[in-house]
Amino acid sequence: MIRENLEDVRRNLEEACRKAGREPSEVELIAVSKTKPVEMLMEAYRAGVRDFGENKVQELLDKIPAMPPDVRWHMIGHLQRNKVKYIVGKVYLIHSVDSLRLAEEISREAVKQGVTVNILVEVNVAQEESKFGVAPGQAAKLAEEISRLPGICVRGLMTIAPFVEDGEENRVYFQKLKQLSVDIMGKNSHNKSVGEILSMGMTGDYTVAAQEGATYVRVGTGIFGERSYKKES
Repeated sequence: MIRENLEDVRRNLEEACRKAGREPSEVELIAVSKTKPVEMLMEAYRAGVRDFGENKVQELLDKIPAMPPDVRWHMIGHLQRNKVKYIVGKVYLIHSVDSLRLAEEISREAVKQGVTVNILVEVNVAQEESKFGVAPGQAAKLAEEISRLPGICVRGLMTIAPFVEDGEENRVYFQKLKQLSVDIMGKNSHNKSVGEILSMGMTGDYTVAAQEGATYVRVGTGIFGERSYKKES
């Protein structure tokens, strides 16, 4: 099932990129594997997936040693400052940095470990009260402040769009994040890589996100099926 689902997702991405005049290689697929057992992750791995996204630190730490070493792990869930020390040096990219205090903690731990941590600034483009993320009007300032910290590199922006029945409804939010990225890249003199990555689009709207400039799409249900929360405390 997972291999077939992946084929469908990849085919949909290729078609979306073709419509937008983009190369499919410009869009990386992250398999969102939260709550899924390692057996299912390995099935996706054998089908060619190398980027996996997790929401919870403990689940991420449990899965890292159980998977092959060439997996690139993405922390896509809300990250608490007291959990930073556990994932610095272990994840490829942290998508969910939404405050200077969190970035400062990542910076301190990165310097301590002698590594550089790649992060994305999470932007609440739709300004939903239930979502984390900095307001669009504060994103440029936050990116600039984080770019000055040692041991941390702002690679781009991330957003979680509203849950909608029709992915087309989120096109406007993806367009806004893309424009925000262009604006920030023009202003940020400390870190020119700030506009490299746009992490946006999930199972319900990833094709729309790809058309609007996403470089990472985060697909869980579309690959693994409906999530199970039985193991979550």
